[in-house]
Amino acid sequence: MKALSQFILLVVILLAATGQAQNLQFNRNREFKIVQFTDLHYKLHNPASQVVPECISEIVKAEKPDLIIVTGDFVYSRPADSTLTAVLNIIEAQNTPFIMLFGNHDSERGMTNGELQRIIATYKHNVITAPYDSITPDHVITVKDHSGSRDAALLYCFDTHANAQIKEVGGYAWLTGEQVQWYSSQSASFTRSNGGVPLPALAFMHIPLPEYAEAATTQDAILIGTRMEAVCCPKINTGMFAAMRISGDVMGIFSGHDHDNDYATMWHGILLAYGRFTGGNTEYNHLSSGARVIVLKEGQRSFETWIRLRGGQTQDHTVYPTSYIKDNWRLRK
Repeated sequence: MKALSQFILLVVILLAATGQAQNLQFNRNREFKIVQFTDLHYKLHNPASQVVPECISEIVKAEKPDLIIVTGDFVYSRPADSTLTAVLNIIEAQNTPFIMLFGNHDSERGMTNGELQRIIATYKHNVITAPYDSITPDHVITVKDHSGSRDAALLYCFDTHANAQIKEVGGYAWLTGEQVQWYSSQSASFTRSNGGVPLPALAFMHIPLPEYAEAATTQDAILIGTRMEAVCCPKINTGMFAAMRISGDVMGIFSGHDHDNDYATMWHGILLAYGRFTGGNTEYNHLSSGARVIVLKEGQRSFETWIRLRGGQTQDHTVYPTSYIKDNWRLRK
């Protein structure tokens, strides 16, 4: 009885630490599907934002994901609480677990990210319930195997802040040293628990890492998708990508922020990918609204990904890592 009580206490402590309210797991086919929406830029009572509920509902109905992740910039009008509530009601209506990650614009309409998070945490299908912490605002979400008995994959969810922390540097904020240390610690802990083998992992964030720019401008890169604008990333690189590559768990990083990009390219073994702009004509855009779909495979360091557009079309279907590796032409038959 004492052992059982200690076990229950441990579970409660772990749940509080991760702030994970929903139990996520691979299905019977040993797959786990994520739909990433990004940059909704939702404005109350603006007809241009009507595309958002239509796009989200249509794509969720078609893909039937296990998880929805919104990678930032969803609050774009005042009052912020009413705008956020309108967006959350759209997401909640899909009856699917969801994660909301903040972008650089969400806190510009009169409420802090902490205040916004308190509203998000009240929704039934929301996954992250922990209060917002400005020092270590990130979360790692576990995905169980198809039997629900063990951790089979990890989803790292990062807050990329807004403006540069040093005014003279300018541009966008960078991930802090505390965030890099947090990631490395979490990754090492899960690797130890898995017998020294890193669990397959993905990372989600709003502002892309500086490595996106380097990877996309490499002349022989295999770049699949649309690239119509420069990478808008921080001017200072604090080493998150290096930490991920060294830790060995993260297979792919998925961002938003740059509305005219939806491409994916591999850099030193990690896929760097954009989501697809989901909003309407409340902000600049030259891509029709849609989403990125990601399908993890249980027990494999592999996943499928593609873009689904509003209207039913799919495009740029690839498999990590094989679609991003040049074959040996001498071995072709």
